[in-house]
Amino acid sequence: MSHIPNLQTLVLNADMQPLSWGPLSVWSWQDALVAVLQERVNPVINYDVEVHSTRRSFAIPSVVALKRFHKRRKVAFTRYHVFLRDRFSCQYCGETLPAKDLTFDHIVPRSRGGVSSWCNVVTCCQADNLFKGSRSLKQSGLRLRCAPMEPTPHQIDEAAKWHVSRENLHRTWLDFLYWDASLEA
Repeated sequence: MSHIPNLQTLVLNADMQPLSWGPLSVWSWQDALVAVLQERVNPVINYDVEVHSTRRSFAIPSVVALKRFHKRRKVAFTRYHVFLRDRFSCQYCGETLPAKDLTFDHIVPRSRGGVSSWCNVVTCCQADNLFKGSRSLKQSGLRLRCAPMEPTPHQIDEAAKWHVSRENLHRTWLDFLYWDASLEA
């Protein structure tokens, strides 16, 4: 085959669950094939596409599973994870918005010694962020809808499941991603 499509490989943990939902755990097909050849992962399902060396053909893995269970202990403090934790909604007015229309607010403003941490940063609409400015919650009159906290990996994964678009998923992945989907007859 002269042209290999830009394929990705779904990465499952040793328990056959996605390694991560937020973001969904995928590797490039090249990285997945190297991991299979190095016997770091088990191939679960292959695409109907092969790559060829001068002596061998290799199936491109669509889904792989780690050989050893990987336990995630903490969730990285990232923009996407804060949006997931807060369900893409302003923590002051409650409006749910696309990520491009959201920002962050430091509950204790940085100008007053506030830090960028799970317990001091919330998702905020631009209007409320501008309104609050560098004032305290009390000074601004705004109220938090819920207290911010550091989410567990399970909480982030549960929130992320609803933000994975099925259009971007290969059909071979669906059995591993949507356990609650009804079986088609």
